[in-house]
Amino acid sequence: MKIIESGIRGVEQGKNVKVVMPVNIYECELGDDVFVGPFVEIQKGCIIGDRTKVQSHTFVCENVILGEDCFIGHGVTFANDLFKSGGPDASAKSWINIVLGNAVTVGSGATILTTEICSGAVIGAGSVVTKPVQVKGIYAGNPARLLRKL
Repeated sequence: MKIIESGIRGVEQGKNVKVVMPVNIYECELGDDVFVGPFVEIQKGCIIGDRTKVQSHTFVCENVILGEDCFIGHGVTFANDLFKSGGPDASAKSWINIVLGNAVTVGSGATILTTEICSGAVIGAGSVVTKPVQVKGIYAGNPARLLRKL
């Protein structure tokens, strides 16, 4: 049996970063004044922008970029393997990259399965985002849809 300890390794970090243990954060970048709550995983290739807050029990898969001043609620899941072949794909070449603009709010329990959420968008709690969000507004539901422009 091979046991790999969770923790923080290979992370580039800015000033005043606050992380509440336990976490699993590796090979990524955390900007200035970032907050990461407990039981969060942030995988390699991710960039978390300045002043962004990631609340507890959130999973940020490989190659996700969160802009500045974002708020990611409790238990949010970012998923980049969309099972295009009908099952899990071990090849990162087929995974999507996910980019959130600045000042995006994602409510607790949401699932992000798309490439883009524009700056200033609000994603309601429990929503499942399956298509790019390109208009600043409030989105909710499964699948998430625009409720109101902001």
